[in-house]
Amino acid sequence: MDFLLIDAFATRPFTGNPAAVVLLEREIEPATLQSIAAEFNQAETAFLLPLGNNAWQLRWFTPVREVPLCGHATLASAHALWSEWRRVPSDQPIRFVTRESGELICTPGESGAIVMNFPATPPTPCPLPDHAAEVLGIAGPVVCAGTTAMNLTLILPDEAQVRAARPDLAKLATWHATGVTITARSADGEFDFVSRFFAPQSGIAEDPVTGSAHCSMAVYWAEILGKTDFRARQLSLRGGELGVTLRGDRVELRGSATTTMRGMLAI
Repeated sequence: MDFLLIDAFATRPFTGNPAAVVLLEREIEPATLQSIAAEFNQAETAFLLPLGNNAWQLRWFTPVREVPLCGHATLASAHALWSEWRRVPSDQPIRFVTRESGELICTPGESGAIVMNFPATPPTPCPLPDHAAEVLGIAGPVVCAGTTAMNLTLILPDEAQVRAARPDLAKLATWHATGVTITARSADGEFDFVSRFFAPQSGIAEDPVTGSAHCSMAVYWAEILGKTDFRARQLSLRGGELGVTLRGDRVELRGSATTTMRGMLAI
């Protein structure tokens, strides 16, 4: 099985969020897929299986579990099929068929960007976790925007506190089954909002760039800022930038990718 390591939401190597992408030619049992993902030890490993007519089955695994949606590994998968393996003509869209998130469409964008069409995931109101500011290691106050299957979204007063957060990961892991997003308005006029994403409960202390989290942040910030088109920055150590557009019940995420490794699994 051929594989690639691709930096997603990145314009140069060793930035953005790395994802492993594995090309399957037949169905493989989930336990083996999980073992492969654990071996790669990336935030996500994407597995692609051809279905015909530019359609591909897509599944995502962290080192410890399968997840229902992953933005950066989807972007990496589209880059792999268009630019590396050339299994889809570079001017044609790709249809990804997923187990829990329906059909996801990727299309070529301007200046080499990839445009992903995902379902919007409006946060459902929920209580703010106890001692939230203390657990996040900030002054606060903290506001709870709500929860989705993929994340709990918390609003911080400003970008400085998002940058300064040093969460107690053991306590934070009890707040949500998948992960926790913290977000605030950007202090830089080039961007609308910033965020960080922590998922120790999914085997990821801090995710470098999290496409799926922006499917709920887009809904929240559209209401707060009165607009539907955004530039977003994730403030991880590697960092990443995204174009985000809310279109009704769908979200467009835009970004670029670059390949850093090519290889073959020897199993």
